[in-house]
Amino acid sequence: MSEQPKTGQLTFVAPRRAKPQRHLADLTMAERRAAVAELGEKPFRADQLSRHYFTRLTGSPEQMTDLPGALRERLVEQLMPPLLTSVREITCDGGMTRKTLWKLFDGSLVESVLMRYSDRVTMCVSSQAGCGMNCPFCATGQAGLTRNMSTAEIVEQVVAGARALAGGEVPGGPGRVTNVVFMGMGEPMANYKAVIGAVRRLVDPAPEGLGISARGVTVSTVGLVPAIGKLADEGLPVTLAVSLHAPDDELRDTLVPINTRWKVAEVLDAAWKYAAKTKRRVSIEYALIKDINDQEWRADLLGRLLKGKLVHVNLIPLNPTPGSKWTASRPEDERAFVRRLESHGVAVTVRDTRGREIDGACGQLAAAPQ
Repeated sequence: MSEQPKTGQLTFVAPRRAKPQRHLADLTMAERRAAVAELGEKPFRADQLSRHYFTRLTGSPEQMTDLPGALRERLVEQLMPPLLTSVREITCDGGMTRKTLWKLFDGSLVESVLMRYSDRVTMCVSSQAGCGMNCPFCATGQAGLTRNMSTAEIVEQVVAGARALAGGEVPGGPGRVTNVVFMGMGEPMANYKAVIGAVRRLVDPAPEGLGISARGVTVSTVGLVPAIGKLADEGLPVTLAVSLHAPDDELRDTLVPINTRWKVAEVLDAAWKYAAKTKRRVSIEYALIKDINDQEWRADLLGRLLKGKLVHVNLIPLNPTPGSKWTASRPEDERAFVRRLESHGVAVTVRDTRGREIDGACGQLAAAPQ
């Protein structure tokens, strides 16, 4: 495990650790064909493997009956190694919300959450084991950064959810993942290459990937400005979510320590450039914390910063971590905050607090005693 960081300390470079075994989800289709050819097999076998993994959601060689028996075992061993082991799974909302604690090959722990609604299924995935951004109200941030996840480790969280849905394990009958949000453990933009690889695997049409609409994918960031600019140039119309949590630099320096590097104005400027380039509405994430950032004057300041922009505010009632001084705002303060934002013509919603009773905030399950 990583050491708990000092107050305000940022960790951009993940500790060097052993890497997980290569998996076909790490590779483009061309790279998969080359990898199969390296093993002395015909490149079309890569297409067959891809169909099993991304389309049929097959995990075991026994089900791959279109491949010769001996070859099956070899290809699966080399290109579909197990990446995640379920340590614990808890459900709520009548089984429609499922949170899974996964152990990676080196013992690192990460979490994913599947949330089924009447019109969609959203997977919230982790991109790092731990996080180096050190936000004081976040369980993951307080744990420090253990390591970056690989592209395939990120993708496998979604595939595991897709398998559970296809197998009828989630109430509501067979279904499919329609939305993926990079809002689990970690700062996605600090693991940029692997996250972009994962996004491409998610949105590439089957059998190259899972074929999820790019408009159903949200990548969040606390405000790594250069990476927001890079994402705008990727040609991927995903939603950008900025975890702002305060409209003024004085408070945000404390709540979101990255603000000591890139200030509110710089972060929002990068967000507006992203919106202009992609034509996608930016989501501003704002965790409402009692008596800290929920004053009406802060709502007014936020409203003035966002007025007239292609933006939507997602207010999040804070899911307090055990023993923390930080807690959710009073309902009347939450309502007043919403009213002030709306008075500036800013679209705002209060996030559904699903998963609160199952340690729904990212990092809480991994931090709990096993």
